[in-house]
Amino acid sequence: MAFRRSLVRRAVVPAAAAFTAVAVLSACGGGSGHADSPSDSSPSAASSSTAAAGSTGAGTRGGRNAQDVSFAQGMIPHHRQAVAMAALAPARAKSARVKDLAGKIERAQDPEITTMSGWLKAWGETVPDEHGASGAGSMPGMHHSGSSMPGMMSDDDMAELKDLAGARFDKAFLDMMIAHHQGAVAMARTEQTRGSYGPARKMAESIVESQSAEITRMRKLLGEQ
Repeated sequence: MAFRRSLVRRAVVPAAAAFTAVAVLSACGGGSGHADSPSDSSPSAASSSTAAAGSTGAGTRGGRNAQDVSFAQGMIPHHRQAVAMAALAPARAKSARVKDLAGKIERAQDPEITTMSGWLKAWGETVPDEHGASGAGSMPGMHHSGSSMPGMMSDDDMAELKDLAGARFDKAFLDMMIAHHQGAVAMARTEQTRGSYGPARKMAESIVESQSAEITRMRKLLGEQ
């Protein structure tokens, strides 16, 4: 966020003749000089501006801002659900390529969950709880069946996926995972735009690239169903 700084300047208006104006200006120069003093940009003034921004969530703390915290707290349960979906594939999928894709999703997202959890702990922020068979995380005021996070599956969706096998599982898995990935890409793009923490922005870039490629791959697999 950009900070605006008001510079208040007092104008000295000459009363009459030119020599009087010169005298007035000379007197001001010999005085306290508050009008043109650099005190408005002093360290204490800058500190006050930073503190005010931080209190509204606009500033950064240790290189992070509120968006970085939101990204990690949202992406952890999002990734957990993707991992839970992928874990169903070895026993239920018919296509070897679907099984291979699921394995890659699990191997990519598990370490990212660990990394983001580490950030939150280091920042003194809440790490979403693990709960439920769907693998979604618990956050205050949020439940994955009615989550505000894009692409999240409901409890019913997850239950349906668990009941399927063979080609029916493959199709449902691909349909759901495409939507899930699209949600993750949207969240990651928000982090790229609004986040300030370098590692989080780098992870967001990786998510956009890798999951966009996987969406293309899954659409191709669906076309072969």
